[in-house]
Amino acid sequence: MQLPPLASLLLSSANARAGFNFFTSEYTASRAELQAQLDKRFPLSQKYGAYANVALSEPQLRLDEVANRAAITARLLITSPFLKSETGVEGSITVSSALRYDSATRALLLDQPKAEQLSLQGLTGRNAEQAEKIAKLVAQEALRDQPLRTFTEAELKVGLKTYDIGDITVLADGIKVQLK
Repeated sequence: MQLPPLASLLLSSANARAGFNFFTSEYTASRAELQAQLDKRFPLSQKYGAYANVALSEPQLRLDEVANRAAITARLLITSPFLKSETGVEGSITVSSALRYDSATRALLLDQPKAEQLSLQGLTGRNAEQAEKIAKLVAQEALRDQPLRTFTEAELKVGLKTYDIGDITVLADGIKVQLK
């Protein structure tokens, strides 16, 4: 069946931008797409003064549509001259975050991340308490404003119209943004 020229043009445009739906003015990024983008930005490392270095690796993205938040669980390594372990202390941390759009960088960013769960191996007592406080603080800071999805200028432009991002909705297996 031969399609009319306008329908062919619209279909080819839709196929080129699989996550974009310009008829409903929205874009949906799948969890797999977001995870792939996140994987490119890790490992992350951040210092806490001269006291400690916190490294995050192996991020796993979880989406919570009820709370409209994204969560990242990552492997954690704390090294410090004040810890008895020369190789550092390992563990895992889960940080959840609201999302916001930054039009200057065209990026969907983690906004106000909050450490939800933390487990460290081999530490007890006062050392464990101090290491947990540092790890939570540093992980939150390292993930603040981390991009989950960055849009190219070409992705947000159709013909003469340039779109911006409006409302952000977390779904069970993706994130949907309103195009305005």
